[in-house]
Amino acid sequence: MKYYITTPIYYPNSSPHIGTAYTTIAADAMARLRRMKGDDVYFLTGTDENAQKIVRTAENAGMDPLTYVDGIVDKFKEFWRLLDISNDDFVRTTEERHAKVVQQIFTMLYEKGDIYKSEYEGWYCTPCETFWTENKLVDGKCPNPDCGRNVELLKEESYFFRMSKYSGRLLQYIQDHPDFIQPTSRRNEMIRFIEGGLDDLCVSRTTFQWGIKVPFDPKHVVYVWLDALINYISALGYPDGEKYKTYWPASVHLVGKDIVRFHTIIWPIILMALNLPLPEKVFGHGWFLSKEGGKISKSRGNVQDSFQLIQRYGADPIRYFLLRELQYGMDGTFSEDDLVEKLNSDLANDLGNFVSRTLAMVVKYRNGIVPEPGEDTDLEREIRDLSSKVKQGTEEKMLACDTAAALEVIWQFVSRCNKYVDETAPWNLAKSEDNQDRLDTVLYTFMECIRILGILCAPFMPGVPRKIKPLLGDTDFFKDWEQADSWNVIQPGTAIRKGEAIFPRIDVSAYLEQVNSEMERCVTQVQGNTGHQQEVNLEVSPSQLGNLQQMAEMVPLKEEISIEEFAKMDFRVVKVLQAEKVEKADKLLKLEVEMGGERRTIVSGIAQHYSPEALVGKKVILVANLKPAKLRGIMSQGMILAASQDGELEVLTVQKDLPTGAQVK
Repeated sequence: MKYYITTPIYYPNSSPHIGTAYTTIAADAMARLRRMKGDDVYFLTGTDENAQKIVRTAENAGMDPLTYVDGIVDKFKEFWRLLDISNDDFVRTTEERHAKVVQQIFTMLYEKGDIYKSEYEGWYCTPCETFWTENKLVDGKCPNPDCGRNVELLKEESYFFRMSKYSGRLLQYIQDHPDFIQPTSRRNEMIRFIEGGLDDLCVSRTTFQWGIKVPFDPKHVVYVWLDALINYISALGYPDGEKYKTYWPASVHLVGKDIVRFHTIIWPIILMALNLPLPEKVFGHGWFLSKEGGKISKSRGNVQDSFQLIQRYGADPIRYFLLRELQYGMDGTFSEDDLVEKLNSDLANDLGNFVSRTLAMVVKYRNGIVPEPGEDTDLEREIRDLSSKVKQGTEEKMLACDTAAALEVIWQFVSRCNKYVDETAPWNLAKSEDNQDRLDTVLYTFMECIRILGILCAPFMPGVPRKIKPLLGDTDFFKDWEQADSWNVIQPGTAIRKGEAIFPRIDVSAYLEQVNSEMERCVTQVQGNTGHQQEVNLEVSPSQLGNLQQMAEMVPLKEEISIEEFAKMDFRVVKVLQAEKVEKADKLLKLEVEMGGERRTIVSGIAQHYSPEALVGKKVILVANLKPAKLRGIMSQGMILAASQDGELEVLTVQKDLPTGAQVK
């Protein structure tokens, strides 16, 4: 079966970031799964380079547009390589193969009468590359909720595409094909938009010359959205290319929710005007937001260095976190501390620990040789039945583009595998000569579970099977998805080895030390800056800092918040009842505090500044509604406030005899 999946093509106006990575990682996981199922897959991504904001960005950098985007495109390609993206093609809208098709289609639509020349006067948002009528503006600014920036009034000769001509036909198509736009909330939104009336679309510009020329009127360049959307067929060699004949229509266009309108209204109408089939599905996923709120985007300036994140944690943890966190059709939150928590809990503890300890037991009890299994019990049969359900459930969720739910299904199997270890207690079986056959069955089942987990994880974290393969005798068990519910695949007598942990735990104290070091470096950079404004992006969240608070004069103030946003923070007076150092963590103290009769455990990075006994009996300030986080295996239920400067730190205390639980305002 053919399967053609695409991402949107990305603006190369600056380096790629984590906020844009989800779409490509999700498309990659879907493509990998379909390849493992034996489908004929074509996976396309690329860059959208013919935009006015590219020209302005390049001018600000003192470069011509093509030289500028060449450098950024190289970063995109490297980013996708580091994230293990398996795209079959990378299309650039500055390529001749694309420009040729755009000019051909523009001419066809003009000759058909669906494109006509007129004069345009209206409001244009350069960041969004979108024209707006005055009644659509919000307070005179761009109505895009992720933008809201100033627009400029433009008046110029333009070509227009007769969108209005096809509005009824498109509306009927959407109503007749309920799976065309997903999730349903996006579908309903697009229906309402069409029912509100469609204006004809401005499809050319004359105020700048960067872009694809209109072939019969070269003072015009093709407007970016008509140009960009055509990439999905130009990359296939439309109209006569074998790839086009094989793979079109697309199985899935995977896009962010902010560009669903372009892909489900403008693009289908272009295809209708060309009498071409429409894509089978357009799925509009949510955004990743920062913890402070707001979409992670280059324009908001709240992105982290994505290359450093990959270097620090590896591709698989980042892939897992993004795919697991973005729930179906909803927005998700990205922060580095949440990433560390997920890596330690799900990958190191759940998956990695199961692999390590079961391999270690085969090495210990059978000298690293996979034994011949004996007779199955209900436990083994239950795990086999579950593997079949998990395989089927994962397929169903991925067919619906629900990566988070797919991983949740797989983690049911991870949890059951860990439970099986405790239920069978091989360390006890090994003590009795009478239980050696049973031990063989258990150890063999462990190895089969590892093999199956390698298959299940392969689309989402392609590094997992690569790490497991040498541990299971270098046999490649992981290419065939259908083997995910097959059993007795590993040959008894296979030599295995324990190897290194496939997901080492992150040492939280070392992590905090690194974050603090980065903060100090940035502070030093600001202090050493004399007379020149310098932007410093710490990208450090409160939970990353532990109890270290930044002095306002040492770093730029964060973005202003409203009183309503501040009111969400709940500060409480608490009394420290007990305090002790956290084992093998020089900077961490474990505090037991009392808050209005409730006891809580707090892990705080203040051990180098306070002895445990110095805090007992003191009343301090707690951020009481902070999301709990596990540090060194201890669940910390809040954060103690402290101030710091030049290496000195002081916990904020309450001097008056206020009751615990009193609110700090």
